[in-house]
Amino acid sequence: MTRNIMIVGVGGQGSLLASKLLGHLLLTEGYDVKVSEVHGMSQRGGSVVTYVRFGEKVYSPIIDKGEADFIVSFEKLEAARYLEYLKPTGRIVVNTQQIDPMPVITGAAEYPADLIEKMEALGVQVDAMDCLSLANEAGSAKAVNIVLMGRLSKYFDIPEEKWLKAIEECVPARFKDLNLKAFALGRGE
Repeated sequence: MTRNIMIVGVGGQGSLLASKLLGHLLLTEGYDVKVSEVHGMSQRGGSVVTYVRFGEKVYSPIIDKGEADFIVSFEKLEAARYLEYLKPTGRIVVNTQQIDPMPVITGAAEYPADLIEKMEALGVQVDAMDCLSLANEAGSAKAVNIVLMGRLSKYFDIPEEKWLKAIEECVPARFKDLNLKAFALGRGE
């Protein structure tokens, strides 16, 4: 059975490292893994989507609407934007941070209110947390991606030490301790 994870966010938030870390971990677990290229504007501020698919044999890197087991979102509006990709039994792991898109910044639109509550009202399983505060507590606002990976790890039967080893192998040594702390905070430990 193939499992599907979408990582959605805004350019410059570290979604590439998150997908690299996840892909690396799943490969070491013996899965066939396909990680897509980034779709969208990878410059800071544009919407970015990465697909991570894994299983015994994976033929395509693309996730269609209604197929995502997990959506990991760096921002509330991005989670809502990709909701139609989630399976009815899927879960959204979302950072409660609000990053205003250009139409909101220019005053052409308003940021939608109560997005988490609206998703929950639709029956969606939402695991929402303030990842930015936890990343800052770990030592850097840039660690939001690893806080999210820590939270996502709670839904997998992969031992925590294997996640930690993947972090050590995927992040520069000088950021190892900060990222390990961010991961632990994301797990809630």
